[in-house]
Amino acid sequence: MSRIKLTDEDVALLNSKVGLHALLRTKKVNIQGALREARYLTALKQKQEELIKLHNWVIENNQKVVIIFEGRDAAGKGGAIRRLTEYINPRHFRIVALDIPSDDERKQWFFQRYINQLPKPGEIVFFDRSWYNRAVVEPVNKFCTEKEYQIFMSHVNDFEKMLIESDTHLIKFYFSINKEEQAKRFKEIKKNPLKRWKMTAVDEKAQELWDEYSGYKEKMFEKTNTEHAPWVIIDANEKSKARLGAIEHVLQTIPFK
Repeated sequence: MSRIKLTDEDVALLNSKVGLHALLRTKKVNIQGALREARYLTALKQKQEELIKLHNWVIENNQKVVIIFEGRDAAGKGGAIRRLTEYINPRHFRIVALDIPSDDERKQWFFQRYINQLPKPGEIVFFDRSWYNRAVVEPVNKFCTEKEYQIFMSHVNDFEKMLIESDTHLIKFYFSINKEEQAKRFKEIKKNPLKRWKMTAVDEKAQELWDEYSGYKEKMFEKTNTEHAPWVIIDANEKSKARLGAIEHVLQTIPFK
């Protein structure tokens, strides 16, 4: 059996509270796995402390922040949002995950229901899927007409420019996973009675419609990856790296003091 070489830093980390928890939470001891988890949790805590400072700056300076999370089903958008919001002031942020539009909303200007959810001064709004439903999910699943899709694509860049010019910070994340990873996560969700509710009729067809999603996704990037509102593509095949990467980008992009 090969021996694992540990540095003094590794030993100190394993002996910390977070390291011991990672080491002892499973019956079979896995030192390398425990080190990976402890490093991730340590880095996450440090970044979450910085997020608190960022959020305080948003509140004190009446800033408005919109962070969009897009990506395929089971890409880890919700988990990333939970890590971003875990310790910030709950009175000054909202998570928006809109259901299918009502009859009245279908008759409104498409962007109206999203405008109603935009942040007030001193607030961050996290969109777990956003107006970009109309760029990918809706046309793939025939929830909108070709005309509605084309109108959206011709309006969205101007809409976002107006948003930014009204002193709103806008970040657009796309969480990217491969087809095999999505299939694996769907299988895990179906096996877990606490997560089965996450599977929708749209999710059930996601693998079958993989190529259609890819085609509309590429069109979305081509037309809406603008200088004023660029897409940030997060490799989400490994959840811990994706979460840290998203938090780091937020910390680097929003100019808090």
